[in-house]
Amino acid sequence: MSSTRHDHPHLPAPRVVEVSDGVYAYLQPDGSWWINNTGFLVGRRGVASIDACSTERRTRAYLAAVEKVSRQPVRTVVNTHHHGDHTFGNYLFRTATIVGHERTRQEALAFGAPFSAPFWEEVEWGDIEVEPPFLTFTDAVTLHVDDLRVEVRHVGTAAHTTNDSIVWIPERKVLFSGDLLFNGGTPFLLMGSVTGALSVLEDLRGLGAETIVPGHGDIAGPGVIDDVARYITYVLDLAGRGHAAGLSPLELARETDLGEFAGLTDRERIVGNLHRAYAELDGLEPGGTIDLAAALTDMVAYNGGRPLSCLA
Repeated sequence: MSSTRHDHPHLPAPRVVEVSDGVYAYLQPDGSWWINNTGFLVGRRGVASIDACSTERRTRAYLAAVEKVSRQPVRTVVNTHHHGDHTFGNYLFRTATIVGHERTRQEALAFGAPFSAPFWEEVEWGDIEVEPPFLTFTDAVTLHVDDLRVEVRHVGTAAHTTNDSIVWIPERKVLFSGDLLFNGGTPFLLMGSVTGALSVLEDLRGLGAETIVPGHGDIAGPGVIDDVARYITYVLDLAGRGHAAGLSPLELARETDLGEFAGLTDRERIVGNLHRAYAELDGLEPGGTIDLAAALTDMVAYNGGRPLSCLA
């Protein structure tokens, strides 16, 4: 286990944890907005990375942490989905093939360069160059790190986004879930599907994973799947009642006691999740287009009119 320096002294430093022989998680506290986890596998001839980080500084720190474990080059980067906390740092992996689902490439290009205002507190992004996956797949691709089989699978439906993939190491029962799973943070479904995410969690249960590296938060066991499923079920139930009562997502969120979920980070995501749930109640297909700016504006309003906290 090792750690690196960071610019927010009240946050614990990122950690490298060997979760299985030659398989490492890189954990970035506190896992809130734009502060994600990554991972890497070390082989005799090279390293395979699972995702990048959001800013130049954070990605350079991650690369330095990898170099402390292995002097071999990073030959492959797998993006679990298109969000910038997992892809903005791709450009710093100069010798690597960037792999992702075909929609991960499309959505990364559509999102473009990072921005903070008006939705998030200002972030020092660095000299980001948008570098989407340039080797893409439709359903699945298998990566071999020496003799270790690593299965990269698109989940088949919209969930966290329209293009989520898992990285599953069956021999070790280790799962890198991307943002399908948050541990200690509020799940975020605005750009995917509430019903789709719940369906995908059932599939994840069937894998039999024993060690799970979520997209945000600490390493977990399979119980984290139940935790996230419980939250999503709560959102669906809440949305059904609020929609029937004629309340807007923001109105419903403001009058709701989050109960057991009040302690999760980024609680304002309840508003975005309700926007997506309402759209699906109105008949929108999973992953269908909604007004993201309107939902994010409502999230800021729920946050007292302040930009959302971001320590990236």
